[in-house]
Amino acid sequence: MTDAEKIQGDEDREHVFLSRNGDLDAFEMLVNKHEKRMFNIAYRIAGDLEDAAEIVQDAFFSAHRNLKNFEQKSRFSTWLYSITVNTAKNRLAQARAKNRHETHCLDDPSSHEEGKKNFELSSNEPSALNLLINKDRQKSVQECLSRLDQDFRSVIVLRDIQGFSYAEIGDMLAIAEGTVKSRLFRARDAIRDCLKKLLGDW
Repeated sequence: MTDAEKIQGDEDREHVFLSRNGDLDAFEMLVNKHEKRMFNIAYRIAGDLEDAAEIVQDAFFSAHRNLKNFEQKSRFSTWLYSITVNTAKNRLAQARAKNRHETHCLDDPSSHEEGKKNFELSSNEPSALNLLINKDRQKSVQECLSRLDQDFRSVIVLRDIQGFSYAEIGDMLAIAEGTVKSRLFRARDAIRDCLKKLLGDW
């Protein structure tokens, strides 16, 4: 697909145009449309609900501030999600740098699990047992994701969890499709090995 075809098929084009000309309502519509998916991406990469919320907020702020610099060589959503991924990766890098300079108490009550308590599955699940199993698997998947290098984590989140095409992921991460596929293959292998260790023959 050419750049022109991407732009022509961009559902957000009109709202982007209005937003670039100072229409805050138009930008709010873009926020409402994309914030849920951005949050899902941010959470899967960062692994923390509060961090994910802040990442999304920062990503929207950055997008609004740089909207006039958006060259429209790709869809607006591709550009926006790439900002989300980069913001999440930068936040992780900052957290790692901070952790290296701080002493952590193992009994600190403010663990990541505090934030995850808000994650509730739908009440129409077939049984409490299934709820527990699904929650356990979700927790294990997230744990395995958190063990991946950032570049591999981004690719598997965008492809296997969010369902973007190889071309879209390449645009978001500014890498070749072949690199996307290579990283995805290695990331899937790593996740599979990790889940076998955590869950056995699931």
